[in-house]
Amino acid sequence: MKKTPIILLFATAFSGIALAWIDSRPNWDDTGISVLMILVVSTLFGYFSPQKPWITALAVSGWIPVYGIVTTQNFGSLLAIIPGFAGAFLGLLLKKR
Repeated sequence: MKKTPIILLFATAFSGIALAWIDSRPNWDDTGISVLMILVVSTLFGYFSPQKPWITALAVSGWIPVYGIVTTQNFGSLLAIIPGFAGAFLGLLLKKR
């Protein structure tokens, strides 16, 4: 396996963890900004790693629901996966054009 996809996967996961950390802050109450950040980050990583965009989507946006469900049983946080998938597949589309 090449080193580049592994490095991209770690960078993607780190970005997702950072977004989840920002979203979990007590004074952070701006869902729109969180959705935009997920969309932008997953689009960028989807563009640079277009082989499996679903992995990119889960690596970026999967951490928010994990944290939300584990800490507060907030199953509504699963909606964060939608902009992750939208962005990753948008990045794939942009790469193919």
